[in-house]
Amino acid sequence: MNKIQTYIKKMSFSFWLIVMIPTSLAVLYFGLIASDVFVSEASFVVKSPQRQGATSLLGGFLQNAGFTRSQDDTYTVHEYVLSRDAMTDVNKVVPLRDIFSGSNIDFFSRFNAFRLNDSDENLFKYYQNHVLLSVDTATAITRIQIKAFTSEDAHKLNTTLLDLSEKLVNKLNERARLDLINSATEELTASENKLRDAGVSLSEFRNANRLFDPERQSAIEIQMISKLQDQLVATQIQIAQVKAVTPDNPQISALIQRQASIKQEIDNVSRRVTGGGSNLTSKIEEYERLSLNKAVAEKQLASSISSLEQAKNDAARKQFYLETVVQPSKPDVAMEPERIKGILSVFVFGLIIWGIVELLLAGVKEHQS
Repeated sequence: MNKIQTYIKKMSFSFWLIVMIPTSLAVLYFGLIASDVFVSEASFVVKSPQRQGATSLLGGFLQNAGFTRSQDDTYTVHEYVLSRDAMTDVNKVVPLRDIFSGSNIDFFSRFNAFRLNDSDENLFKYYQNHVLLSVDTATAITRIQIKAFTSEDAHKLNTTLLDLSEKLVNKLNERARLDLINSATEELTASENKLRDAGVSLSEFRNANRLFDPERQSAIEIQMISKLQDQLVATQIQIAQVKAVTPDNPQISALIQRQASIKQEIDNVSRRVTGGGSNLTSKIEEYERLSLNKAVAEKQLASSISSLEQAKNDAARKQFYLETVVQPSKPDVAMEPERIKGILSVFVFGLIIWGIVELLLAGVKEHQS
């Protein structure tokens, strides 16, 4: 006993100040004051039936079940969970200020312990310290840990965050479906308008020129010219025969007049086909252009209808889902604080600081001497 007392007396004041007093305070805090912290754990994965690339055992299982990992969407959920929006949404269901500033929580762990800053910004920082996320890059499974000072609060917070995350995924999913279908619908509307305009232009051309199909009508006119030419030849032969038999026959003048009429009609029909700016030949080019525009518009409309149907099918298939792999746990034992580890950490850290101080003091004394 005397030896121990002698040893204690020999211990420097710096040792007591740097090592023993902080360690005693740590024993007091971790042993009697520090509140128990309960940690609720859960895990989830965001998956899509369209995407490929599962390599791990669990990833292969998901792919065999008709789904693949959607890691990009997983990071979207991470961003939301750690955001102020998530805190605000959670606060509507679970009163965060009440559960984080209860009288059962020790003064050093309590939210707004000094009653000086009850702002949402301060609450958000406190919230981020009690929500932890980690992701397994091989499987894209996210592990979420929620810290609270009662088992019920930790479990409720975890469950609420998972529900809100699933709603977010459904909202993004619905928006993606609507965007896909709306884009295809707009394309279909544009194609319908283009086809209608092409049809109107073609109809106006036909009405203005009193033509239905210039090519067919031109062919009819050419057939008419051919028939008139046959009649002209027949008339000329008849005139020659009559003159040869009876040069003074009074029918000759009538046949000659008929011949002139046929030639005039041939000239008229020929001008309609090939002569002047309003002839059929000049109108065929414009008609073909309008007809081609209408044909292209019809094909675009058919393609737009097919695209809309495909978009609806893709919208139904390209959904992504938040699947809970492990449901939120309801811990029955406090995981934090690690009291022994905390006390030992303070003691070891104090010893290191004390050793450095002693070395510095010894160096100063040696220098002075």
